Amino acid sequence: MFSWLANAWRVPELRRRVVFTALILAIYLFGSWIPSPGVDAEQIRRGLAGQGGTVLGLLNLFSGGALARFSVFALGIMPYVTASIILQLLTVVIPRLEQLQKEGEGGYAKINQYTRYLTVVLSAAQATGYAFLFQRQGALDFNAGRLVLLVLTLTAGTTLLMWMGELITKRGIGNGISLLIFASILTALPAGITAFINGGPMEKLFFPLLAIGIIAAVVFIQEGQRRIPIQYAKRMVGRRMTTGGSTYMPLRVNMAGVIPVIFAAAVMAFPPTIGQYFPQTQGFVNEHFSYSSIPYMVLQAFLIVIFTYFYTAVQFNPVDQADNLRKYGGYVPGIRPGPPTAQYLDRVLTRLTLPGALYLALVATLPTLFIRYGGFSQATAGALGGTSILIAVGVALDTMRQMESQMMARSYEGFLK
Repeated sequence: MFSWLANAWRVPELRRRVVFTALILAIYLFGSWIPSPGVDAEQIRRGLAGQGGTVLGLLNLFSGGALARFSVFALGIMPYVTASIILQLLTVVIPRLEQLQKEGEGGYAKINQYTRYLTVVLSAAQATGYAFLFQRQGALDFNAGRLVLLVLTLTAGTTLLMWMGELITKRGIGNGISLLIFASILTALPAGITAFINGGPMEKLFFPLLAIGIIAAVVFIQEGQRRIPIQYAKRMVGRRMTTGGSTYMPLRVNMAGVIPVIFAAAVMAFPPTIGQYFPQTQGFVNEHFSYSSIPYMVLQAFLIVIFTYFYTAVQFNPVDQADNLRKYGGYVPGIRPGPPTAQYLDRVLTRLTLPGALYLALVATLPTLFIRYGGFSQATAGALGGTSILIAVGVALDTMRQMESQMMARSYEGFLK
């Protein structure tokens, strides 16, 4: 373990990327403690007391506790995730966005620009909703001027986080947005450990076994793959005859990673935010969109399955893969090149994605089931339960995989053996 850490630290570029990523995450954690102007953090904390099993408790977890302090990063990165979901869904129905997606880097840059604009709009709407919510709870007092200042501060905080996440993706290690959420979840770890130590005998006896089982299941499914055999025929390249060979195309069981869980959490947080503008809907929202309610768990699991298939389709296009294979003289043994290969890959991927989607939905709903029927505390299940472990382990594996590629490119011994 210490040997590959030493090898990683010897690579100058990798060392710079790791240090840069750690610096950005440290700035994010520091900013989550800076209160917004004119806000009494203690009143906000009391207003959020007992909200651990609600959507607000989940959003507070994803913001690293910044929402409970109503800091400049109180909204977290979730508005950007919601904007990304909306843009990806609109890509399917709006021909202009679909055309941009097919244009390569230039088209993706334009879509990212639209995502940033939508993030600002959603952040302003969510900040206004939080302000009125806490005002009705008696935790916040403001006039028109202070409301504008508060909304501008929270919107600017989310915009800064969006920029920081893109910087990590470009100049650091791993996916910046996922790492920001990963850091937010880790901040809840001490509270979860404290709640576990002070918990009842059933919690102390069974929770370590369940946590280890969830981690083992996450690693097993995340690393599971179906290898499609690929055969390459001999062909002329210039004046040289290339030799044919055999390889395989790896199709992961969970190709979407932890993105569907984050997407589903962002979508489920949207109706309660809108409901803050319409007080007459609070009864319906509290009944059907409470974090521990049966309708919430069922809808969340359904959305995770849908987003898993959707994001897998975005990441892997069978038609493009079949065309690329035919272009370079490759084929699947027993399958004709072209459309039959695309149909075969689509059929395999559809069947392969189903267990991955069901596994994500099951692990994401386990903390709520523990709270309702296992007698576990909300702090323990929230900080050390299914969704938190799923995101933390998934992001850690993806980050280590990127570090592995950096190491292997320089002929050093890697992390994953």
